[in-house]
Amino acid sequence: MSAVLLVGTGQVGVRAARQLVDTPGLDRIWITSRDASRAADLVEAMGERAAVHPSARGPRPQLPDGVTGVAAATGAPEAYRWVRAAVEAGVPVAVVVDDGFGELEATATERGVAVVTGCGLGPGLTEVLARHAADTFDVVDEVHVARVGAAGPACIEAVKDARRETPGEWRDGAWRTDRAFGPELLWFPEPMDARECQLVRNGVAACIATVPGVRHATSRLGAPPTVGRFRRGLGRDPKDQGWGAARVEVSGWRDGRAGSVVYGVVDRTAVVAGVVLAVTAAGLVGGVDAGIAVRAGVRTLGEVTAPVPFLTELGRRGVKAAVFEGVVPH
Repeated sequence: MSAVLLVGTGQVGVRAARQLVDTPGLDRIWITSRDASRAADLVEAMGERAAVHPSARGPRPQLPDGVTGVAAATGAPEAYRWVRAAVEAGVPVAVVVDDGFGELEATATERGVAVVTGCGLGPGLTEVLARHAADTFDVVDEVHVARVGAAGPACIEAVKDARRETPGEWRDGAWRTDRAFGPELLWFPEPMDARECQLVRNGVAACIATVPGVRHATSRLGAPPTVGRFRRGLGRDPKDQGWGAARVEVSGWRDGRAGSVVYGVVDRTAVVAGVVLAVTAAGLVGGVDAGIAVRAGVRTLGEVTAPVPFLTELGRRGVKAAVFEGVVPH
């Protein structure tokens, strides 16, 4: 039996729940949340294959009997509690949070448990696209990812935190934080169009892990969505209505010639993150063939994913990326 425990009932969790329930290869979906009434409402909406799992308040929550995978659609520190519990129970886990799990690497490896981090729009889908683009080159020199939009209040705060931290880039095998970094105007698919994006450290490590040996890697984030009376008075911006977008630019050498590939994706941020998380979790337990390699230890999504089957499964569920000439990668 393939059964997944979904942790979290926020915007991403709700979308992930629907995707999991709509996956024929899964027999059972448990849903848990600190908001018990919201979890109960979501279970009722999902139908007979879903059930509530009580949320433990202690540092070591208990997983339901028979669960074969965990999908954590919640931020820190709640995500850490459940990931740790999954590792101790020997159950593979996919989580939207992308850092802070290094201390679990030894235990996860020893117990043969796969922990896949950064299962969202970015980090997450951005690294899968970077891997897809990198596979078209003989040598990869640079990987640059950028993202705008947020999936909800917690995600907005995470974007603010990332933009406040000291920025950094990976260059020639080492971190660089000694240059003055200003915002850069980048183009995203409509309706996001041009956005000023600030260099951040968040997401760079995932690029390095996904494309080993890359000489130069950067990550940029646009300003988080702004909502309130002032914004309403001026009219709603698309990014304040749940929209998000990402672009991935990879450059390198192919047959002795320099070249570059730019992929873009645009959709509701929560929708993309929910689909990516659900497909990853379902892939870990064998509920869907999405090119997920079940590897023990803490890994990024880009490290364990074969891009073509993963992107194919996302496309089947309505999430599609394209090169900037408008061609869907396949």
